[in-house]
Amino acid sequence: MPPPIKVFIDIRDLRIARTGAKTYLEEIYLQLKNGYPGFTIRFVDTWLPVYRGKNKWLKALEHARFFCWKQFILPLICLLRGCDILYCTDYFLPLVTFRFKTAVVFYDAFFWQYPEQYNRFWLQLLQKVGVPAAKKASAIITISEHSKNQIIECVGLEAKKIHAIHLAPKSSSAIIHSIPSEPIHQGKKYILHIGVLEKRKNLLNLIRAFALLKEAGYPEYYLVLAGGTILKKNLDDSNNIRQLIKELHLEASVILPGFISDEALAHYYQQASLYAFVSINEGFGLPILEAFQHQLPTLIAQNSCLPEVGGDAVITCDPFDYRDIAEKMISIVSNPSLQQTLIEKGTKRLAEFSWEKTTKELMQVFTQLMQSDASSQK
Repeated sequence: MPPPIKVFIDIRDLRIARTGAKTYLEEIYLQLKNGYPGFTIRFVDTWLPVYRGKNKWLKALEHARFFCWKQFILPLICLLRGCDILYCTDYFLPLVTFRFKTAVVFYDAFFWQYPEQYNRFWLQLLQKVGVPAAKKASAIITISEHSKNQIIECVGLEAKKIHAIHLAPKSSSAIIHSIPSEPIHQGKKYILHIGVLEKRKNLLNLIRAFALLKEAGYPEYYLVLAGGTILKKNLDDSNNIRQLIKELHLEASVILPGFISDEALAHYYQQASLYAFVSINEGFGLPILEAFQHQLPTLIAQNSCLPEVGGDAVITCDPFDYRDIAEKMISIVSNPSLQQTLIEKGTKRLAEFSWEKTTKELMQVFTQLMQSDASSQK
């Protein structure tokens, strides 16, 4: 019997990551914390606190510490502890490794598709350190076939090294049944969107479409845009969103609750009438599966990875045409039979995704890396 494969996973990003990246690392940790057959799993973390404030000098210092962690401390730990494969889930690997393989997660190609929306220093670091290290990696993990194709096109990484492994909904949302202390829009009919108020989420067109829905004879509906503002000013769309709500006189109908807890998240889904996901670009689209999980009819944009995730369990629309978005929303809210069909298909589609399956496919990649290495040494 071959010795167990020693996989070291960098979990420092749990101190920093938000939204999908945090979910991914948390769920992989939960799947592997009790071990995995044929593997020895080690979670590697810094012993120093990570700065998350807004002071530019302290942020610069934190960037320097991040660089030192990735390029010096982490590879040294792997060398001294006999690592076989180092796995990092945040785009960055050590440039220099010592007798161990590396694998990294590239969630999408947004840094290259929308460079004007990101910090120039961070982009330079990614181009000069992140990409060269990824080119030397044994494997690159991404989260959809769409993302894989975008990474090949925009970043120039080898297709044969890129493995598209789908995600799954948060495991925590499936087990939360407690009632929040205050009802969440109890008794109201509303269309739901979960996500930060970011430009690529296309919320301006969703609001315009919602206004047409109300004009078409559905004044009882509300629109709930649940999610916080994003720290990057170039990405943040919150001011434009509030301005459009005011211009369309929708202040009483569009609800902006801000960031919501996991406890509240399940109840937002459970009480909604429709989930609308009309984003311009996504790497995966976890809210689609979360909507399926809570038996919620779902409308998505006919672009990027969203149809790949939604399959035949969703209604699609043109995200650039708010009139089409409105038409598709009306077709769902006005048709109970269609709603039930979407719910049934969503439940069936959801069965194809699980974190157990995601982890199994990931570990198969790691096994193949070691087997190919053993074959090349014969």
